[in-house]
Amino acid sequence: MLRGVRALRRRFEDSARSFGQVFANPNIRRIEGAWAASIIAHWAYGIALAVYAYRDGGAAAVGLVGLVRFLPSAVASPFASVLGDRYRRERVIVAAELVRAVLLAATTAVVVLEGSPVVVYILAGLVAIAYSAVRPAQAALLPTVARTPQELTAANVTSSTIESLGIFGGPAIGGVLLAATSEQVVFGATAAAFLLAALLVSRVRVETQPEPRERRDAVWHEFTAGFATIFREPGLRVLVTLLAAQTLVAGALNVLIVVTALQLLNLGEDGVGFLNSAVGIGGLIGALVSALLIGRRLSSNFLVGIVLWGIPIGLIGVFPNPLIALLLLAVVGLGNTLVDVSAFTLLQRAVPDEVLARAFGAVQGLWVATIGIGSIVAPLLIAAVDIRGALMITGALLPILATLLRRRLAQLDAVPVPERQLALLRGIELFAPLPQPTQESLAQVLIPV
Repeated sequence: MLRGVRALRRRFEDSARSFGQVFANPNIRRIEGAWAASIIAHWAYGIALAVYAYRDGGAAAVGLVGLVRFLPSAVASPFASVLGDRYRRERVIVAAELVRAVLLAATTAVVVLEGSPVVVYILAGLVAIAYSAVRPAQAALLPTVARTPQELTAANVTSSTIESLGIFGGPAIGGVLLAATSEQVVFGATAAAFLLAALLVSRVRVETQPEPRERRDAVWHEFTAGFATIFREPGLRVLVTLLAAQTLVAGALNVLIVVTALQLLNLGEDGVGFLNSAVGIGGLIGALVSALLIGRRLSSNFLVGIVLWGIPIGLIGVFPNPLIALLLLAVVGLGNTLVDVSAFTLLQRAVPDEVLARAFGAVQGLWVATIGIGSIVAPLLIAAVDIRGALMITGALLPILATLLRRRLAQLDAVPVPERQLALLRGIELFAPLPQPTQESLAQVLIPV
């Protein structure tokens, strides 16, 4: 526990130092500002779109929107990530943000003119495809504008912090704006935010550009190699199965939150944003808890996170109270962070470095696809057993799976960790702020000289 407290204090100090270093570099400052505008607008748009869909066709329409937003992104991500290796990365980001701004402007026009909701849903799918190009290009752009290794580390820490803040800030802003105005106003505001992001990145000046790399393997081969690696190892199969179940529940929760806020708890449109924000706040608390749990068995942390993902959702169906729902969804957010940190570390420990990227690509594709499937399953459950029954059934899935599979997952903890190399990295200022999974991945490939 003492080690975790020290790690937590160091994380706060590193984060504060990171923000100071980032704002000293104009290029990184513009990139991070654009990322903040983009991620907040992304989540605010999601809230407005879900409420619009619910008004149009109830829970079934919300589920359809979830499928439209996540499934095209899952298909497009491998192709979109190639753009940052073939073209100037700042131009890729600018183009993607401009496309999103145009699509949101078109969405606003369709809603104002009372056009067909089908057009809004099609535009939502195109927005999701454009979004899939932003994050990979941004991650690849930062090393080309950072002036020192310390600045690059600081930029990565800042990006992660901004994303965490956007996950709960975006829904809250979207919910409040939605309650005060209308869906079309939120759509128009997000279009303006994407336009601002494009403007900021357009002012980034990159002196040198890396040579484009030709991809030797087809995307399909990359994906199959990743899946083959995962499914050869029994422990990894169990890990990925539980992760897929968790993202299936996450997709269902996207729908259940909307119906819970509007139908079960009668919180109104801003309530949708606040319930989503509770998950984000819990995620930030989970980051602190993860630091305190350093040194525990990762499989145990992962299973605790899985259980915390399920039980609170079921309890909302048992105790449909607004305050209780907010607290329970914060617990879900805490569990989400525990799952992410533990799962990434377990994958990095168990998968050989030469196929690690392909394994993550396979897992990411599976995650996004199951989120879309969960969005379709949730309306069917609501239609069959009403919203309270759907919450209880959804909440029961993960604890049951965790109980059945816990022993088979434990074998992943047997993978050796290079403690000495890890301690050396943590003692170096450049590497100290990095998340534990990244530190362990680097420690695995250190070469004694």
